[in-house]
Amino acid sequence: MRRALTVGLSALLLAGLPLAKSYAQSSQSQDDQRRQAEADEDAKKKAKDKEWKIEQQPLPDQKNAGPCPFTKVLYDASRYVELKGGQEAPEAVGYTGEIQGLQATCQYKGAEPIVEHLSVGFAFGKGPMAKMMHKDYRYWVAVTVRNVAILDKQYFTVSADFPRGMDRVNYVDHLADITIPRAKAGVSGANFEILVGFDVTPEMAEFNRLGKRFRVNAGGDVEVTKTASAAGNPGPR
Repeated sequence: MRRALTVGLSALLLAGLPLAKSYAQSSQSQDDQRRQAEADEDAKKKAKDKEWKIEQQPLPDQKNAGPCPFTKVLYDASRYVELKGGQEAPEAVGYTGEIQGLQATCQYKGAEPIVEHLSVGFAFGKGPMAKMMHKDYRYWVAVTVRNVAILDKQYFTVSADFPRGMDRVNYVDHLADITIPRAKAGVSGANFEILVGFDVTPEMAEFNRLGKRFRVNAGGDVEVTKTASAAGNPGPR
C-alpha cells in the first residue's frame, strides 16, 4: 500500500540550521573492522530485501542538493508483543510483530522540500492466545529535527491475515511522498531524522527496552531470553 505523509509548516522555522559535520580518526585495524561490519550489515539487508521483495520507489534522476534524512526504527517500539495478563510465558502470547527493516530514497534541490519514499518491512506472528486469523497493527512515523524537536508524527494501520495453518506472515508497507519543507537551500537533509515504531503500551515498551524475547532452546522448549538493548534516540513518546 502506498501512503503519503506531509510535514507541517513548522519545518520552515529551520532557516538557520547549520550543516552537520563530523570528523573522526581511527587505526587501520578499526577501519578494517568497520568495513567488515558494514559489509556484513549490507549482506543481511540484501537478504531481507530479497525475502520481502521490497521494491524501491522510483524517483526522478537528478542529483540531490545534500544527504537524505537519517531513517531508523526506535528500539523501544521496534516490536509488538501481546502478553495476556502481563504474564511472560509462551502460553500467554497473543499477536506479535517486529519491524525488521527500512528502505528509503529521497530527492531535493535548491529550496524545494525534501521528498522521501519509505518502505517498512514487518514480520507478524500469532501466539496461543491469538484466536482470530486477522489482526490490525498500528504504527507511527515521526519526522524530527535531529536531537531538537518533533516536526510531525502520523499513525498508520497495516493488516495481517494469517492463512490456515500458518502463524507467521511478512508484509511491506510503502509510504510515498514524505514531504519535508525547507526554509532555504542551505538547510540539509542531514538536519532531519525519520523514526518508525509500533504504537505500543508502556509495558510493551519496557519489554522491548530490556531486550526480552521468546526463543526456542536446544531442548525444544520455548523460553524468555534477554538480550542487550540498543542505545537509541529517545524519540517521540
